[in-house]
Parts: sequence; C-alpha cells; structure tokens
Amino acid sequence: MLAAERRKKIFELIYEQNFVKVTDLSELFSVTEETIRRDLEKLEREHKIQRQHGGAIKIPSVDQEIHFTEREILNVHEKRAIAYEALKFIQTGDKIILDASTTARCLARFLPNIPLTVITNSVQVVTELVDKNQIEIISTGGRYTAKSHSFVGPLAERSLANYHVTKTFISCKGVHLKHGVSDSSELQALLKAQMLEHCDEAILLVDSSKINTHSFAQIAPLHKIHTIICDENMDQTFKQQATDLGIHIHTVTLPHNNIGYYGS
Repeated sequence: MLAAERRKKIFELIYEQNFVKVTDLSELFSVTEETIRRDLEKLEREHKIQRQHGGAIKIPSVDQEIHFTEREILNVHEKRAIAYEALKFIQTGDKIILDASTTARCLARFLPNIPLTVITNSVQVVTELVDKNQIEIISTGGRYTAKSHSFVGPLAERSLANYHVTKTFISCKGVHLKHGVSDSSELQALLKAQMLEHCDEAILLVDSSKINTHSFAQIAPLHKIHTIICDENMDQTFKQQATDLGIHIHTVTLPHNNIGYYGS
C-alpha cells in the first residue's frame, strides 16, 4: 500500500472512530509505529487531525458533523450490507422513518417499488425514492443544512409529532452501553430523538466502528432501541450486554466479493 493511500485510510478511521492508537494502526497496516507517527505528523501539518499521546483524534469543533460527501466514502461495504439486511424488516404497507444517514440512503436505494410510506428529513433519501411511484414520500421540512443534505430544527421536529410509524431506521456516530446512542450534531440528535418517539420499533443501523464510542450529543439511552443491525465485527462483549438489555442484535457477514451482492 502506498503511503498516500495509507494516510487516507488513517484519516477515514480517525473520523469514523474519533480516536485511534498508534499501536493499533501499526498492526492494522503492518508497518512500524515510527511510520505511523510520521503519517500522523503529516496529517496534522495538513490540519486534518490532531495528535495526542499514543494516537490521534479528529480536529475538535463546535459542530463536528461530517459533510455527506466524506461520510459516503467511509465503511461503504459495511453500510451496504447493513442496509441490505434492513430490507428484511420492511413489509408491504409499512410506514417508516428514515434519517439523513448514508446508511439510510443505501436502504432507500434498495427499497423495492412496493406500497410504503416513508417519512424522512433527507434530501438524498427523497432523491433515491422519487421514481418509485408506489412509495409515498413525506418530507419533514425545516431548516436545510448542506453538510448532511437534510432538514433539521424545530419545524422538522414538530412535523414528526403528526405521525406514528411502524418502524424508524436511524444511524448515529456512537453507541455506548452507558452513554447510549449519540451523534456529532446536536440538531440531528434532537431530530433523531423525535424519530424514536413516534414508532413501534426503533432500528439502529451501525457499523462496528461505532460500537463502544460516544459523540457530542445524546440521541437516546440504549434501552430506547429495539433492534441493532451491525456487521460481523461487532464487539462481542457489547453484543452480550445489549442482548441482556432485551435488544435484538442482527449481525451481517461481509461478502468477500461485493459484485452483484446488493442488486442495482
């Protein structure tokens, strides 16, 4: 692997996991710790990350929401596999909520053209569904934010009070036994909290890098979640602890060859 490609992957890991250790990166990329330190120094000089003792973190900011174009390239195979598995939870006639996550966008793309009602704050989800004429689309409205290509704020939150759905599908930045489900954006977190309040079943779509981490703004305590769909690399201790809380855990195996696996 070229150094530039390795640094790109390190940058993606830091922004996905919030913090990475030099020792873990050294093992992951099969290079020396000194090589990793040089990579981190270069990324810091480019103002992409901030080094800390033993590792590095993403650059702190008041609003740490990552632009959707950056989120789209992170853990792509995991997100697609999780979204594909989530299809099994959707039946003809369901009324569902999809948030503005890239995983929800994948799920919208995979949805068959069957009678459904989809409520969303995501412009991208609407775009994926617009040609599926049997699906009724309801947008929350609200204040548009370019970073997530979605609507947020009090108007979006109030609009959800008018509805109750069978299932809500959301993603997040962190899932923690003590700190619950959290997001980097306070406005997204507030809206997702409302999404969870107006459904029969709350389904969390997260890849394993989100497990045992927590972010800036809490969405809800973990017991508000009924089902978690995650990839096969999910931490087993967390899986057992969440199961003990009564949460249904579904892990998906990542295919070695993704060609044709997810349909069109």
